[in-house]
Amino acid sequence: MAVSANKLELLQIADAVAREKQIDRAIVIEAMEDAIQKAARARYGQETEIRAEINPKSGETRLQRLMEVVEEVENPNNQIALSDALAKNPEVHVGDYIADPLPPIEFGRVATQSAKQVIVQKVREAERDRQYEEFENRVGEIINGIVKRVEYGNVIVDLGRGEAIVRRDQLIPREVFRPGDRIRSYIADVRREPRGPQIFLSRTHPMFTKMLFRQEVPEIYDGVIEIKSVARDPGSRAKIAVISHDSSIDPVGACVGMRGSRVQAVVQEQQGEKIDIIPWSPDAATFIVNALQPAEVSKVVLDEDSERIEVVVPDEQLSLAIGRRGQNVRLASQLTGWDIDIMTEAEESERRQKEFAERTQLFVDGLNVDEVVGQLLASEGFTSMEEVAYVEIDEIASIEGFDDETAEELQARARENLEEIEVRNDEKRRELGVDDDLKQVPGITTAMMVALGEDDVKSLEDFAGSVPDDLVGWVEKRGPETVRHTGPLAAFDVSRADAEAMIMTARVSAGWITEEDLSGPAEDAHEGDGEADVAAEAVS
Repeated sequence: MAVSANKLELLQIADAVAREKQIDRAIVIEAMEDAIQKAARARYGQETEIRAEINPKSGETRLQRLMEVVEEVENPNNQIALSDALAKNPEVHVGDYIADPLPPIEFGRVATQSAKQVIVQKVREAERDRQYEEFENRVGEIINGIVKRVEYGNVIVDLGRGEAIVRRDQLIPREVFRPGDRIRSYIADVRREPRGPQIFLSRTHPMFTKMLFRQEVPEIYDGVIEIKSVARDPGSRAKIAVISHDSSIDPVGACVGMRGSRVQAVVQEQQGEKIDIIPWSPDAATFIVNALQPAEVSKVVLDEDSERIEVVVPDEQLSLAIGRRGQNVRLASQLTGWDIDIMTEAEESERRQKEFAERTQLFVDGLNVDEVVGQLLASEGFTSMEEVAYVEIDEIASIEGFDDETAEELQARARENLEEIEVRNDEKRRELGVDDDLKQVPGITTAMMVALGEDDVKSLEDFAGSVPDDLVGWVEKRGPETVRHTGPLAAFDVSRADAEAMIMTARVSAGWITEEDLSGPAEDAHEGDGEADVAAEAVS
């Protein structure tokens, strides 16, 4: 069959648009069909159901009107009686559609403009979908582009197959780009928005440094060396923690390269940003000491429950450990995930002396003894009245200058002091309105009940409805800052696991769950950082 020039031109236009917009040819042809259908409805009536089909091989266009087969016609524009339909097709049934061919229509100026809008809209939507699908899976990669323009400090980047933006706050400080410059960035996010997919690039993201090293260091690309974490102060300094999975390869040396060639390539790309390469260690204390380089560390004290560490450095190393404007310790904290408190040896000594004086005074007041006896107990490691009251008597009698009679007297006074404190706490607990039922929960002391009452936890049900975070507090990360929220039991020696066990016992006592539930999946749901469990959700 001979194909007219118009038909060939139709297919050529579809091919050209598909190539230019890098979308499927079938989508362009479908857009053309929609445009023809819209134009035909304008001629035959909007209520008329019209279908246009373009043969993708010949360009032949078929226009049909669809009529629904019904028992009784209500709308003659799109319905046909069953009796009339049977005359055209003996096998038709009610609910089927009969297709009547329509003659080709002539496109006037208005119809042509309308058709053009339909095609442009469809093609634009297809182009946006293609861009989103292409870049959605590339988040986390580094991409090269050409600066197209700069708007209010934001850099618009031409990626060849799409446009992206580097916001002003995602540019390294003091770097300037002009139209036509090449730019290398990290794909941070891709979002669907009404105006089309938005591709957000970053040059300040910590992962930008990681991916640059991945490009420069073959061992990282091959997985022999792994970058465990990255911390950055863009344009100024960065720290990366690396580990080698091959004992024969030095991870730090491999990242530095011959005469620093590898690390210098990254430094230049990041506008001279200094990079400290730190050997990663599974031991938190060792890792933190490494992260604080180049400062020397004398001593570390870890608090694993709150992920906090105290670092003691020589007096002359304090400024080096903290860094300019706190930069070194801030980056070390981001790198390790621990809150780091830095103090000098002199400050630690002063703190120890203060704690010693406080413990001494505790024993002097509580045991009604002179200062020398209080100092002896404190120097032997006793930190609380409970320890004095309930340790083996030999531990006290063995202190130089003490005997069995002295030890017995000290323990008797300690127990008497604890009883007095218990009476005062019980009176205060009653004044606060804390129920006696809370005493049923193992591990809860009267002092804890006072603290709970002050936090408005006054009944067994109140306690059972809590979660561990409510009781012992939690830590919230807000960017580089760490915000601590305290709970009523934070001042007591209660771990998150202890608080969880208390809560579950309270729920059993309150009748919310049974003992069998504790040994089932509900117990497993509590593993982690104190999130509300299945039982809590059921109660709420």
